[in-house]
Amino acid sequence: MSLSRKRKKQLRKLQKQANTLWESQQVLVGEAAKVAREAGNQLGNYSREHVQPAVQQSYAQYAAPYVDKSVRATRKVYNGALIPAAGAVVGGALSVWDAANDTRERLAHGRGVNLDLTSVKKNAAKYGKKATKTFQSRAALPEPKKKRGAGGVIALVLGVAAAAGVLYAAWQTLRADDELWVADDPLRAPDA
Repeated sequence: MSLSRKRKKQLRKLQKQANTLWESQQVLVGEAAKVAREAGNQLGNYSREHVQPAVQQSYAQYAAPYVDKSVRATRKVYNGALIPAAGAVVGGALSVWDAANDTRERLAHGRGVNLDLTSVKKNAAKYGKKATKTFQSRAALPEPKKKRGAGGVIALVLGVAAAAGVLYAAWQTLRADDELWVADDPLRAPDA
């Protein structure tokens, strides 16, 4: 079946209009990508210049004193009470062990049982001090190293969320619908 000249002329005109529309859509998509990139850059600048300092100031003003206070209290309890108590327990256990060995040795040599509590107390104190020093040298909480503060982490999370929002908006604008499909070949429109 052949087409009339009039129909061919109309189809050529329609094809020309479709090509013009296609080229204008590609220009529009390119401009939208440029705007999205610039919006991302401006959002990053705004975050660095305004959001991050505000978050850091709020953290320093409201949260940092309580965090520092709790860290100092924890360190004080750990180094001042927990480690000496553990040292005393270990020292007591070592002195009892020492007394048991001494008693076993006396019984083995036939000298009988003569338990001297003052020497057990002295040994317990000596072993306790030694164990406490050992625990303190090995298990003491060191001073924390400076890391990225909570403000920096919050600003980073907000920046990532904002970038994700911009990317989602760009994706919604440029997604592949049947009517808005962007071909790989920018110079040629799809065949009608």
